[in-house]
Amino acid sequence: MKPAPFEYARPGTLAEALSFLTVDDAKPIAGGQSLIPLLALRMAAPKLLVDISRIAELKGVEFGSDYIKLGALTRWCDVLKNPQLAVQHPLIVEAIGHTAHYQIRNRGTVGGSCSHADPSAEMPAVAVTCEAQFEIKSLRGTRIVPADEFFTSVLTTTLEPDELLISIRLPSWPSDRRYAFQEFARRVGDFAMAGCVVFWDEEDGCCVNPHVGVFGVADTPIRVRDVEEVLVNRPVTTNVIVEAVSTLQRIVIPLDDIHAPSAYRSALLGVLLERALLSASSCQRGQTA
Repeated sequence: MKPAPFEYARPGTLAEALSFLTVDDAKPIAGGQSLIPLLALRMAAPKLLVDISRIAELKGVEFGSDYIKLGALTRWCDVLKNPQLAVQHPLIVEAIGHTAHYQIRNRGTVGGSCSHADPSAEMPAVAVTCEAQFEIKSLRGTRIVPADEFFTSVLTTTLEPDELLISIRLPSWPSDRRYAFQEFARRVGDFAMAGCVVFWDEEDGCCVNPHVGVFGVADTPIRVRDVEEVLVNRPVTTNVIVEAVSTLQRIVIPLDDIHAPSAYRSALLGVLLERALLSASSCQRGQTA
């Protein structure tokens, strides 16, 4: 199919883009890797497309003393090629290595993925697990939304029609943190049928400040705090891993869809959590899991 007719604007500044978004039925577009297929299928039919790809102030990575900020227009390929980011937040780089295909990573953006809110996407899962803060702007002002409040359902967020996601800010990352990212897809680059994000700090051989997130199994990414409670202040042993997997499968009941039944996804999720915990616990400090 072909898209429905639409008007097109390509502002050069953020202020211009926000002004265009006040028009009824306007929709921002950046890399277009998610929106263009929806337009072609007529699952979306905005009257005005606002191309924000030229707005320089929305691009790049900023490193602060206690945070890392990704501009909404930062492309996946820019994330993968950033040597400082690979050191200061390796979990992001590892997760993005699983995102889609090479060609899509050359155009797709961090903000575009989060705004699209596909429950199988990697960046939303990382944002929720890492307690990211989303900076959202409109002509009415700026607001900050925690990642776990930003995603509300499949392809649905708290963004209002006149708002734009500006940046994603994540807490700084200790160099000796243990982490792992696991997902399963039928083919490399396909949407994940299930995925798991884990990280923790370690003191005296025990797990401290554990974070566990899962994706691809519900309407939104989920941070599984019950599993974190299993891990906290304990060494990650075989028995602890078994308990963590059992807790996850009890708490998270995956949805059925055309790709897999709930029981299959539940079993798959348990395997991915086990692999993630083993990978993170066995890796050397400062080494990629």
